[in-house]
Amino acid sequence: MRYAVIYDSPSGNTKRLADEIKEYMDEQNGSPEECIFFGEPEPDDRKTERISGAEIVFAGFWTDKGDCSEKMKGFLESLHGRKVFLFGTAGFGGSEEYFSRILERVESHLASDNMVTGKYMCQGKMPMTVRERYETMLEENPGDARMKAMIENFDRALSHPDEADLEGLRASVSAL
Repeated sequence: MRYAVIYDSPSGNTKRLADEIKEYMDEQNGSPEECIFFGEPEPDDRKTERISGAEIVFAGFWTDKGDCSEKMKGFLESLHGRKVFLFGTAGFGGSEEYFSRILERVESHLASDNMVTGKYMCQGKMPMTVRERYETMLEENPGDARMKAMIENFDRALSHPDEADLEGLRASVSAL
């Protein structure tokens, strides 16, 4: 199966998922040549030119204010008549309901002539500057339970995406 993996990953979390998809697909196809494109979305009118022969497009994103980045929105909006598998990472995790809401927002950027064949999300680690910002806010208001919970979530996210996340991704891709 000819495929393309397009991802936006400033932290490297989503790229780790993209690498896992490519490795899995290459194993299934028995050849890396079936991957016609692997990388970030093009910033100009060539967005879909490089993936024209793909039977499926794996589109990966990081979560930016509950949605994908502007770069990924533009790429998704440029797709027509495609089979698409959405995958992403979010710094806040632990809730499938939260992940589902993000995936719905991201899916809304696809034209109705596309077919979403699968979706996967997991938690991803955040930069240390985020924890430092939370700590500063907690110092200003030591009793802030919400900020304490955000620091706890940050610490839980440090190991993600982990092996269990990658296994879940493989299972989702294998269901195609």
